[in-house]
Amino acid sequence: MSGVQICYILVVTQKTKCVKVKISRGQNAHPEGNKVKIQFNCFEVSVGQHLYVTMTAIPNYYGDKQTQEYYVEDCRNSDVGKNIPDCFVSKMAYNVDRTRKIISVNISDVQNTDCYVRLCHQRFVCEDVGPVTLIQGKDLIKFASLQYTQPLPCLCIEVWPAILDARRMQLCPFKNDTKTLWDNIVYQAATQTLTWEAACPVHVTVSLCQLMKINDQCVDLEGTVNIATEKVKYSRVDTHPSLCIKFATEHNVWVKCPFNHGHFQAWKMRLAVMGQQIEVSFTPHFEAEFSVLVCNRTNLHSCNSTGSPKALSLGGLSLPSVNISGKLCGSNVCIKGWRTDVDYSVSSYICDLPCNSSPGIQEYYEYSLSILSLIAFLAIFLIMLALLGHKLLSVNSRKTHAEKSVLHMITHR
Repeated sequence: MSGVQICYILVVTQKTKCVKVKISRGQNAHPEGNKVKIQFNCFEVSVGQHLYVTMTAIPNYYGDKQTQEYYVEDCRNSDVGKNIPDCFVSKMAYNVDRTRKIISVNISDVQNTDCYVRLCHQRFVCEDVGPVTLIQGKDLIKFASLQYTQPLPCLCIEVWPAILDARRMQLCPFKNDTKTLWDNIVYQAATQTLTWEAACPVHVTVSLCQLMKINDQCVDLEGTVNIATEKVKYSRVDTHPSLCIKFATEHNVWVKCPFNHGHFQAWKMRLAVMGQQIEVSFTPHFEAEFSVLVCNRTNLHSCNSTGSPKALSLGGLSLPSVNISGKLCGSNVCIKGWRTDVDYSVSSYICDLPCNSSPGIQEYYEYSLSILSLIAFLAIFLIMLALLGHKLLSVNSRKTHAEKSVLHMITHR
């Protein structure tokens, strides 16, 4: 081997440049079984370039080639930004009009060079989302007006000189507006499929959850947690208003409930206590299958089963029900109901079943996450009523006292 050929290829323009490096005779005296170390540091590149470096032997009898991919640091790197002139040749300022959805861009210090400006979505590369605007260097006011549709965190302004293989500068005005990423939720009624697709690359944990009425906490449904970057799909989903999607990043948590508005029907579990029997039924009258289970409450959102579930099918005009022994009662005993004709369903709990129902007296209990919520509401209502009464008594007392004072003054005249 007399030497090597080293080449680099720019990915964007496919521009190629090669150099040949000879190996001295001293190094090549006994080539068999010996390794030769070659170092060449003289390729001139620009900031932010993506290139491949290849090396082949001279002569190359076997077609061997070594290739390495390389990304040159761009101006976002602190050292490059401070020391490379290209990084501070041009300056870009922008203003966002959120009402009209327009970004106004001003360019300065471009040294009479034409510039291109565009909006793009930053992924592996920055993908076009609108037309490219040419700003001419001879113009006194170097200005461009760019229209956007959504304020996404990956929506960036990209500016570059109108020269071959020029460095491109990017600024992303909405990089902190991550809340818009969670709006792209679609439900397909025909397949009962719930899909979320990210408009920008994002590292997020996605799960289905049940929104609780007591404290607005959304409790994850078992087996629904996914770590995603682009898309998540759940098939055969219950369209109950309390079934939601939770998005969790390292910075925050967002909950979206796609079924809490519109024409989606909410089912309710209903209990009728008659003597020693508890009758469980579900409304409204749409076709669905349910299971009912007696369980012991372990905390506010779950309980342990005490027997086998009982199935119940709804359809047509009839209202079927299942009977459960009224002897199963107490403060920690609950009736749990959920849909079984879907893969993902919320659960309904009715707890605190009375143990002293008299024969012939029928009591009704409708869907509730917990009777505790009713007790808490009544307690808050009574406190507010007491405060209001105290306020009225105070006002009335002051008014009576004032009237007595006036009467006393009139009497003494």
